[in-house]
Amino acid sequence: MKRGPYAKGAAKREEILSVALEVVAVKGCRKASNREIAERVGLTQAGLMHHFASREELYQEVLRARDIRDHEMFFAPDPTIEGFFAVIAHNAEVPGLVRLYVEFSAEASIPEHPAHAFFLERYAWLRDGLSGVIHRAQDSGTIGPAVDVSAAVDLLVAAADGLQLQWLNDHAVDMVARLRRLWEGIVAVSHAA
Repeated sequence: MKRGPYAKGAAKREEILSVALEVVAVKGCRKASNREIAERVGLTQAGLMHHFASREELYQEVLRARDIRDHEMFFAPDPTIEGFFAVIAHNAEVPGLVRLYVEFSAEASIPEHPAHAFFLERYAWLRDGLSGVIHRAQDSGTIGPAVDVSAAVDLLVAAADGLQLQWLNDHAVDMVARLRRLWEGIVAVSHAA
């Protein structure tokens, strides 16, 4: 068990991330202020930034915390396509986090961006998880052998990211329904001779 200043610092950092997740989920990254987050955890803005090198690092860690939470809540207990759909359905309840993800991932596509490596790592992690979903579906017979796993994973990731952007512009877009249709197409093609 960690004790002393390091443990207190780690606990405060976790508290900050928890509060930042709540604030950004509701307000989005542009309207969420360091001042509000700092006040809610009993710090000054300078004290808040003592725990993070920059606002970019704070947002990166908010997204990492979101991914861990969502994975544990929706995907880890059910590492199937339904778990993936559950994460996407939950995203419709946290528009600020979706906006942060969409905007931040686009900015981080620039190699010099501080979160570039984080997103490369995140996409590799997501692809690995979805590859496992497809392999388990093949083992159960849900998906046939005629599937290019890598291509199917890339299509699912691209569709999920694109649908989230469309949903931000028009909440009538049913992200899960469209992803289900894509999955059904992948399944159908996988059984082709």
